[in-house]
Amino acid sequence: MNEFLWLIWVLLGVVLIVAEIFTLGFVLFWFGLGAFAAAIAGYFGAPLGIQFLIFAVSSIVLTVLSRTIFAKYYSHDDNDRIKTGIEALPGKIGTVTADSSGSLNEAAVKVFGSTWTAFPADPDEQLRTGEKVEVVEVRGSSLYVRAVRQGLPDWRT
Repeated sequence: MNEFLWLIWVLLGVVLIVAEIFTLGFVLFWFGLGAFAAAIAGYFGAPLGIQFLIFAVSSIVLTVLSRTIFAKYYSHDDNDRIKTGIEALPGKIGTVTADSSGSLNEAAVKVFGSTWTAFPADPDEQLRTGEKVEVVEVRGSSLYVRAVRQGLPDWRT
């Protein structure tokens, strides 16, 4: 029986690797490789205790190494992240489409083809139709903007 024990390890390895297909985590694959390592040891005549030790140590080491490698590979700083949607609006230039009015100086500003409710960042400032503004911040679904007084960059620069 001991001379064919390595076949059981190979079968266990195949079962674990196939079972990995149906799981969400990436763990069973490493235990399948550990079973293959134990099968190699069993093929060369290692006792059952040594085979099990090789299986356990290699599976655990592979799992730990893969977790640390994946954590480093998939961890991203906020600086590396691409901002989209509302996160991308601060700093962008828009055009006032409706004058500011009311006690809050509410206006309409068009940024990237979407019209937003906008308020001046400085409450005393008035927004005029056709004026270029820079988005300072987004609060809820409203923009807080300030007028761009200096010239805008030319498309050729």
